[in-house]
Amino acid sequence: MIVSPFPGRHSVVLIVLFVSNTCSGGAQRARQMAGPPHPARSLTTCDVTRIVDGDTLVCGEAGRIRLIGIDTPELSQEPAGPLAARALASMISTGATVSLEMGVDARDQYGRLLAYIWIDSTLINWRMIREGWAVTLTYPPNVRYVDWFTAAVEAARNDGSGLWATGGFGCLPVDRRRGVC
Repeated sequence: MIVSPFPGRHSVVLIVLFVSNTCSGGAQRARQMAGPPHPARSLTTCDVTRIVDGDTLVCGEAGRIRLIGIDTPELSQEPAGPLAARALASMISTGATVSLEMGVDARDQYGRLLAYIWIDSTLINWRMIREGWAVTLTYPPNVRYVDWFTAAVEAARNDGSGLWATGGFGCLPVDRRRGVC
């Protein structure tokens, strides 16, 4: 029972405000769970020639492309690495035309193009996280969708999706490369 210090109609206003704020927060969370609705910047397209692993692909003349903001186990990390690569291959088939939204920093230290990958209105980077095949890995200034990615990893972990179901993220990919676990 809600007891208001204000008699009469003010109690109703407080309840309406509480319900309104609760509902709008739920709507915002629902939007985040659906993924970003559209690219924030202009796009270029390319044709996928090969999936390298769970966070890297080869795309026509663009060459190797690293998906911004995500990290997956390496192929050598059995069975999680190959599972993540298969998940990306199921989302992006060889020969598919994808849209690239470039990062602020164009390339990483290995010369790979850094991009957000869109197919229609779906951000593949986000989908890999939300389905439990990737975790967030942020290198500023390429942080455009970090809030979406953070919410997606939390939801995937809570749902036990993808590699979260098998313990595939018992040691996060970045920690494994550093030799922490």
